[in-house]
Amino acid sequence: MATRIETDVAVIGAGPAGLFAVFECGMLKMRCAVIDTLEAIGGQCTALYPEKPIFDIPAHPRIPAGELVAQLEHQARPFTPDYLLGRRVERLERVGESFELHTDKGDTVVARAVILAAGAGAFGPNRPPLDGLPSYEASGAVRYLVSRREDFRGKRVVIAGGGDSAVDWALSLKQVAAKVIVVHRRPKFRAAPETAAQLEDAAARGEVEMAIPYQLHGLRGDGETLTHVTLATLKGETRDVEADHLLAFFGLSMELGPIAEWGLGIDKHHVAVNPATCETNIPGVHAIGDIATYPGKLKLILQGFSEGAMAAHAIHPRVFPGEALHFEYSTSKGVVAA
Repeated sequence: MATRIETDVAVIGAGPAGLFAVFECGMLKMRCAVIDTLEAIGGQCTALYPEKPIFDIPAHPRIPAGELVAQLEHQARPFTPDYLLGRRVERLERVGESFELHTDKGDTVVARAVILAAGAGAFGPNRPPLDGLPSYEASGAVRYLVSRREDFRGKRVVIAGGGDSAVDWALSLKQVAAKVIVVHRRPKFRAAPETAAQLEDAAARGEVEMAIPYQLHGLRGDGETLTHVTLATLKGETRDVEADHLLAFFGLSMELGPIAEWGLGIDKHHVAVNPATCETNIPGVHAIGDIATYPGKLKLILQGFSEGAMAAHAIHPRVFPGEALHFEYSTSKGVVAA
């Protein structure tokens, strides 16, 4: 059912940066509506690696991505944001001093300002070119993310890829799976050196089997239940390995989608902003998190948090023109999440 919402700030993207921006706006007495293409909040943290630990959140030496999202939602809850999930913003129009955002479900959000926290835009997995792939995807035998580690307890798992996701999940799933085989075209991995070294040590102890240099060649089974994955060398030599699941970590295919048509300053699939305010070339439209770019930009969640705070403070005069901002520390405001 289509919805019409009038609010102070429209936040496009419900990932960590967007959720923290809701809190920062709330601290300045600004209401928010949050729109996201996914059916749940959290962005990539929820969709791709909810159980994966994150190590660079201040005061949290280690926190699972899903738990981080839950805490951010809890933190924003006192400010009662409106969530429009499973919707994509198709059009952004200026109407007087406000903006109108129109979604693919017919919703309209009217806001005085916009915070674009859409990560890298719409995303989906890069799929391997294997015959019969869709049916195995439908049954869950082939996956591109791990939502619950327990799904793989006692299973034979083939992990393909050479980046952080492949290495991290190989190290994690070896603790619950019956067998883990890592498939990569070359001995060198693109993952963090420390975790790549941990994988080598696990392989030396026989906890993980390394299939190198191999790449995916085919799937065997009845179309739903997977029994084997066929691997091949660059010379065409093949071998079959027993498998209940194939996890293919070949990265994501990103696209800005309709955002690219809004007249924003696009720089290599990112939106250029003023680093002091995170404002784009359109006054009143700000970009934070992975989608924003400026000299010295670091793609870290914590930098997205900082950008959310800067954007909220820059937006305040648009929502409350002529009103002085007497900023108080959160310790003096006494906000308590329900």
